[in-house]
Amino acid sequence: MPDPKTKRTEKSAADFFASIKDEQLRSDCKTIAAIMHAATKEKPVMWGSSIVGFGNHRSIYTSGKESIWMLIAFSPRKQNIVLYLMIGNNRQEHLLAKLGKHTTGKGCLYLKRLSDIHLPTLNKLVAAAVKERKKTHLPESKA
Repeated sequence: MPDPKTKRTEKSAADFFASIKDEQLRSDCKTIAAIMHAATKEKPVMWGSSIVGFGNHRSIYTSGKESIWMLIAFSPRKQNIVLYLMIGNNRQEHLLAKLGKHTTGKGCLYLKRLSDIHLPTLNKLVAAAVKERKKTHLPESKA
């Protein structure tokens, strides 16, 4: 299995937010970052050029290859803000039903803007996603 293309960088999340030209999108991203920070107690870290990640998640594939990935993350894309919450398999449906205007796919949550959704529900959804992800986190290897 090849190494993932997206890797953790030393770029500043604050600089990334400052580079977002659309004021509303920049504000939404800062709010999402605050929600994810509160849920993980981790500072934002850039992964690649446009993914803002929080925390680490260690897993081992069936091939035996180990991977360190972000616990949760988000990225402002052209069409949507993508939240990488690794939700799926009908988990958190009760919260998604209360969230407001959104779509989902392959563990991701897609939002146009935060004004379309119920923020307290987003807070609960992010916290639930963190709790769920931590259940599958493997401890650091002693190698």
